[in-house]
Amino acid sequence: MVDPRREQAVNEAAERFADTLAESYRIVYEQAAEAQARRGRLAQDFSQRVLDHLREQAESGRTASEQLTDQARRQQEAGRELAQESVNAYVAFLDTAFAQYREGTQRVAESAQEGARVGAQATADVTRTAADTTRATAQSAAGQPPIDGYDERNVEEIRGRLGDLTVAQLQEVKHYEERNKNRSTLIEEIDFRLTGSR
Repeated sequence: MVDPRREQAVNEAAERFADTLAESYRIVYEQAAEAQARRGRLAQDFSQRVLDHLREQAESGRTASEQLTDQARRQQEAGRELAQESVNAYVAFLDTAFAQYREGTQRVAESAQEGARVGAQATADVTRTAADTTRATAQSAAGQPPIDGYDERNVEEIRGRLGDLTVAQLQEVKHYEERNKNRSTLIEEIDFRLTGSR
């Protein structure tokens, strides 16, 4: 039998996740609108890319769980346990939660406000990872790294932006740099951030 407390925690986290997923979708959609002037083709199929990406997120749950585990170390023990036990449930829940978003966003939002603070933080971290990865995918589709004006920036300016990027975005910047200017000091800095050692 399923532990009722665990089932309830997962259900509450799922509801909170749907709410934050809705907010994430709104932010991504606004960014797509701003990019429309520069990338006409991206604007036409952006919505479909987001849907496809969310499905890909479900298939790459193992990578997401590793990132979530790393973030969960800095949270309270209860939040870390909830995140680790809920990752598999989130993977199965993603498609259903997004389908229910259009029909019950308001109901989910009201329910999510009653969630526990630790669970809400864990869900926010998952959503932020999904949103960052979605943003990186959109920028990758446009052939640009996830740093505005990248080609016009020098090494120091780019280095100052690396701390705000996810692992996936750091890898995107590295691949772009290797294909273009191939500046060794910048590539070494990215490798250091990816591995934690020079």
